[in-house]
Amino acid sequence: MLLRIKNRLVEPFLLGVYVVNKNEFITQVSEKTGLNKTDASKAVDSVFEVISEALSNNDEVRLVGFGTFAVAERPASEGRNPRTGEKIQIAASRTPKFRAGKGLKDAVSKAA
Repeated sequence: MLLRIKNRLVEPFLLGVYVVNKNEFITQVSEKTGLNKTDASKAVDSVFEVISEALSNNDEVRLVGFGTFAVAERPASEGRNPRTGEKIQIAASRTPKFRAGKGLKDAVSKAA
């Protein structure tokens, strides 16, 4: 898998980055929990589904020690087309956001 950085394709291992895709994530969950891959896949998909449904209902999902998933409101604004310089209207939107909790921040800072 290649990462696009500043319009260049770069191998992740050259950056010291390890990217986990969904299948690798499911495999790791399976190994840690002792579930077979089918059950681990159902569990992972269920977690994603619950978070998605909560956010679509404008609710927050707080996982103590891990972080908070929430919805941010972006107001309508005026922008510019980078190619033509023409002014364009950008519609108001809702976007998901994530704030890391103390436990996750501590785990990341220890790994550095």
